[in-house]
Amino acid sequence: MASFPFELVSPERIIFSGDVETVVIPAAEGEMTLLASHAPMMTSLKTGFLVVSSGKGEERILVQGGFVDVGPKGATVLAERAMPVSELNGEILSREISRAETEHETVEDPVLKAAAADTVAQLREAKASLGM
Repeated sequence: MASFPFELVSPERIIFSGDVETVVIPAAEGEMTLLASHAPMMTSLKTGFLVVSSGKGEERILVQGGFVDVGPKGATVLAERAMPVSELNGEILSREISRAETEHETVEDPVLKAAAADTVAQLREAKASLGM
């Protein structure tokens, strides 16, 4: 399978940088799979698992918000928050769920309130899927 350059960046650090075969992203419009020679596009991310597949195996990363930019030379994800599954534990996920619940309770705009509710649900689903 053909590979392409991919980079995942959070405000704190570069989470992943290298050639990959596929990247599955939790796009706002639904889950998408990026392959080499994907049509150029830009989309936003929702909370969920981003899955990177390369010759070295598969890596799952929990992302919360951000953007994906796909161009002729590769793809870049600028995530608001990103945590590799290898660095997650139940305490971290519980803290993220609490943070999202607080945001849901304090926001008044109906669109932002719905987005916050979705984030809470997606983080709870992520925690359950990881058995934490």
